[in-house]
Amino acid sequence: MDNFTGTVYLHTLIESDSLNPNSVGNVTFEPGARSKWHVHPAGQILLATGGVGYYQEKGQPKKTLRKGDVIKCQPNVSHWHGASVDSAFIQLAITSREKGPTVWLEAVSDSIYLAK
Repeated sequence: MDNFTGTVYLHTLIESDSLNPNSVGNVTFEPGARSKWHVHPAGQILLATGGVGYYQEKGQPKKTLRKGDVIKCQPNVSHWHGASVDSAFIQLAITSREKGPTVWLEAVSDSIYLAK
């Protein structure tokens, strides 16, 4: 998967279509795996369902995510998410395609990923 660093498994649960612009994916990140920086024109909701992960918006501190945590990614805000260094992370990603597809940007550097 070109939009990730490390090993990531994506199982699409619901595809978006002309009646419902939302897709739902179950995403498993192995330890150290993460997405590239990206934006969602209509936003995204992340539901942490297992393990320990990270979420960071450009210019903001990194947040640690655990089972039960919810992140509401605002439209057109550059961000990344993935697993912690030593734990896998599982999330449900609810993404609207109503205003266009995800825009993928550059990879998250190790210095940003490993920053406290």
